[in-house]
Amino acid sequence: MNEESNKEVNEVSKRGRKKRENSQEEVMNEDQQYKFFVDLRHDKEVLEQILKMLKDVNNKPYGKEITFKDLAVYAVPKLLSKDLEKIQESSLNEMERVQRLLDEHNEKNKTNLSLGEFLVKKLNI
Repeated sequence: MNEESNKEVNEVSKRGRKKRENSQEEVMNEDQQYKFFVDLRHDKEVLEQILKMLKDVNNKPYGKEITFKDLAVYAVPKLLSKDLEKIQESSLNEMERVQRLLDEHNEKNKTNLSLGEFLVKKLNI
């Protein structure tokens, strides 16, 4: 049985994937992440925009080829806190936005309304 599990771990590591043993190791790895993967297959518009940008920027007679990494390294320091707030806002789904409004309302008015009570009050029903 032990040989089978070792074989599975070896097969997994041959494919380039690491098996994490516990959540504490995951936390440590998040702080030490050096490689990033950007999957744009579901966002065709952004992919086309990036490919067009790379084609335009590489239309030059001299110099090395400019990659997506070069664009990202140049652009990241130019992000402002306002941009980061917009990115954070876009990561919320509808229910998270409603929950945030509820939490802000409860904190501001020193109340403890449930989600249903809050919606009834906001929708005037």
